[in-house]
Amino acid sequence: MRERLQKILSAAGVASRRAAEELIQRGRVTVNGAVVRELGVRADAACDVIAVDGARLPPAAPRRTIVVHKPRGIVSTLDDPEGRPTVRTLLGGIKSRLYPVGRLDVNTTGLLLLTNDGALAAALLHPRRGVPRVYHAKVRGAPSEQALMRMRRGVHLEDGKTMPAEVRILAHRPTKTWLEITVREGRSRLVRRLCEAVGHPVEKLGRVRFGPLALGRLPPGTWRDLTPGELGALRRAAGLSRAGAAEAARPRRARGTSPRSSRPRPASPPRAGAHAGARRPREGGPPRGRRGRRRRRP
Repeated sequence: MRERLQKILSAAGVASRRAAEELIQRGRVTVNGAVVRELGVRADAACDVIAVDGARLPPAAPRRTIVVHKPRGIVSTLDDPEGRPTVRTLLGGIKSRLYPVGRLDVNTTGLLLLTNDGALAAALLHPRRGVPRVYHAKVRGAPSEQALMRMRRGVHLEDGKTMPAEVRILAHRPTKTWLEITVREGRSRLVRRLCEAVGHPVEKLGRVRFGPLALGRLPPGTWRDLTPGELGALRRAAGLSRAGAAEAARPRRARGTSPRSSRPRPASPPRAGAHAGARRPREGGPPRGRRGRRRRRP
């Protein structure tokens, strides 16, 4: 099947879609020995010889997406320069090279997606899609309604104001509170910084949902493949299905605007000095008599 070259590179895990476009424009990609610099070129990964910097693309592996229940103390990358245990140590029995979709910090537990489908990963993380991430957080103290409203409206952090978060109280303890927090952006340590900004530092944090996919009862430190239904729902959330792609491509109205009303506009008031029943003369028609009748031919 012939596809755009940048899509093939992204699906092969070489780079994200945007980074793949830069590789092409810089002349670092060849197809059947010919350098390609145009982004519209299509190729067939099964038939064409595609290379990046002279290194041939390996045969495309079957696409696979799994969900991992990341425990505390595990780094969510495949390699760590400090030698800490990584999520790779949890993937026993998997021969495919899978890549994390986003990250969880070392002390955050819960749902982590891994895939070799570069297009899916890029779409899920794209800011325009705003795919929701749901966390359960145990915070210090009892947040007031004012503190919750600040998070719901957006909080100014050092890297800019946050998007509105959905926040609800799950349980109260004498000195702690469990919150469910839903965010739609992937900034580093966002939930922790958000709670700290309103005066309630996080003591325990876990992600329980990513888009339509829930962690469920998957034990910590284990993984499983997504079911076809889960994968389809995830692709729709990412805008990769036909309906989702059409919705993603639909232009959005600017904030503060409203769609035009379908009700008819009221008639304009008559101009001063104009007769209420007067009609405008027809353009290009035959001349009329004084009383508005057509002149008869003699």
